[in-house]
Amino acid sequence: MRKGQNPAKFVKDVARPERITAALLNYIPFLSGFYAETLDVLKVSLESMRKDAGLPFDLLVFDNGSCKEVRDYLVNEKEEGRIQYLILSEKNMGKGGAWNMMLAGAPGEIIAYTDADVLFSPNWLKRSVEILETFPNVGMVTARPFRTPPEFYESTLQWARDNAVLEEGQFIPWETFLEFNLSLGQTEEENKKVYAETKDWKIVYKGVSAMAGASHWQFTAYKSTLQRFLPFDMDKPMGQVRQLDKRMNDAGLLRLMVSDPLAMNMSNTLGYLRGELKNAAKSKKGKGLARRILETPPIKKALLAVYNRIFSWYYS
Repeated sequence: MRKGQNPAKFVKDVARPERITAALLNYIPFLSGFYAETLDVLKVSLESMRKDAGLPFDLLVFDNGSCKEVRDYLVNEKEEGRIQYLILSEKNMGKGGAWNMMLAGAPGEIIAYTDADVLFSPNWLKRSVEILETFPNVGMVTARPFRTPPEFYESTLQWARDNAVLEEGQFIPWETFLEFNLSLGQTEEENKKVYAETKDWKIVYKGVSAMAGASHWQFTAYKSTLQRFLPFDMDKPMGQVRQLDKRMNDAGLLRLMVSDPLAMNMSNTLGYLRGELKNAAKSKKGKGLARRILETPPIKKALLAVYNRIFSWYYS
């Protein structure tokens, strides 16, 4: 039997979400080995995201089965009001499973998605939304120019040839190009050839410039557009995320990037902030004998297989 009236009946107004939801996906199963610095990376990413984004947003964090230390940190951030929506998954649902919940459940009209290892620069969100709202039929906007597979932006070029000013050339400076690729573990030498043999596409529409291309690791999009591609059926935690890139291109949607670097991949360490990328790339030229032996294909393959087996025993 009910006693009294529910006080919520007398509440006249409820809080309205911001128009934009920034949605971050995180997975840190333990704090050693590959993941030793990833909690620090997450903290830097969140701080940079909030600092002078250029537009207001609510922050949604989906944690995909991280360890207790990480969950405790995120809960504290939520209690301190720095995270508006926090989802703690008991198990790792993979990126596809997390996307199905995040992209469908985010309350904003616009979703700015990011992996948990992205370093943002001021106005990253404002510049992304400017392109999203200026160009027609936009699928996604990434806050950094880099060279992406051309087969994923064929529809963008086709539209631009008929409706905008389209230029081909070396619009991404060498330093900007190299900076990003070094963060992926590549060497400076191998990138010199790639840079010389590939080009960029710059598109100008209604006075706003963008680059052709985008990527699943960070993008801003209308929620209504993203819902057209749900649900994602991915049977592996990683490696299948280019489904979104391909589906958007196949649907004829524009995939665009801002013209200067406002987002940077930190990967699993703070080495980028410590200025270690170039030094690491150069040091590969003078590796010792032990290191060269470890990186011979048969030995590297065997050791990584052992690592993967141990990882799966504990965390699958």
